[in-house]
Amino acid sequence: MDLEQIKECIPHREPFIWIDEVLELEETSIHATKYLSPDLDLFQGHYPDFPILPGVIQCEMAMQAAAILISKMHAIDGENVPVATRLNNVKFKHMIRPGDTANIYVEITERVSNAFYLTGKVVVDGQVTTRLDFAVAATDTPS
Repeated sequence: MDLEQIKECIPHREPFIWIDEVLELEETSIHATKYLSPDLDLFQGHYPDFPILPGVIQCEMAMQAAAILISKMHAIDGENVPVATRLNNVKFKHMIRPGDTANIYVEITERVSNAFYLTGKVVVDGQVTTRLDFAVAATDTPS
């Protein structure tokens, strides 16, 4: 999936869309990527002398990938949007630097009604940078 197809699945838009491409999509898993341009504004202020991608953005990448997975493979109502309800066991293992390409892997481990429990990891150059367990719920969009 390219960026335009991704935008059909999730409500996120620039400058807060953290998925560039979906490489693989299966019933319970997704593999997506994001190129971290050195020109991103957040690198100007997050340790300007040694810029790194904030860990919370790495978590957001996994949650956006999960939203794409749920939207495409689990046919939630078009009036619903997956929102984060829980983050557990988050571990930041390596830094992501300007110019890196992040590979985002997310897997659904359980579904209970409109709640999805997932595991995610972000990988750069074969090294896991972040691992997390999280949950999202398909919630009504405000009218």
